[in-house]
Amino acid sequence: MPGFAALLGSINVGGGNQLKMADLKSAMQETGFANVATVVASGNVLFDHPQTSDAVLAEIIAELVRSRFNIATFACVRTRSELQAALAENPFAGVGEDKFVHVHFLETQPEPEAFAKLAEDHAGRGPELLAPGTRALHVDYVGGFGTSKLTGDFITRRLGCRHTARNVRSLRRIIETMH
Repeated sequence: MPGFAALLGSINVGGGNQLKMADLKSAMQETGFANVATVVASGNVLFDHPQTSDAVLAEIIAELVRSRFNIATFACVRTRSELQAALAENPFAGVGEDKFVHVHFLETQPEPEAFAKLAEDHAGRGPELLAPGTRALHVDYVGGFGTSKLTGDFITRRLGCRHTARNVRSLRRIIETMH
């Protein structure tokens, strides 16, 4: 059972920053990560590592991707229980459509004022529903993710940290794969 999941930001299935998960898996194994597996399209890696600090693991993985694949990225590293907690605290999970309900995993925990600023600046821009979480932002994109004005850059500027989003369906699959 892998102990950690790395959720990489800015890794795409199509378009720029393409990274084959088989190549990432090999690179991580060569770098000392154990029980490496990828799950759900791209940017989700499960692994074991003797280092237990998620911040240190996140930096090791980001540097690996930069040095081996020339892709500037970051990783949000979480344990299975942290992923389960993020899903459990999402007030839209089980209410909205799984493909539209997302957890944005945040590099750091923003101050409550940053979440308030995000909600205030987003008011009237679209139908999305937002809720702050523990190193997470929960969003129901209601009508779809692709046409939303609640973009990654918009969120980053208000919260002051990088993030990477996973929908509820993908998140459940990642959690299931970890046991």
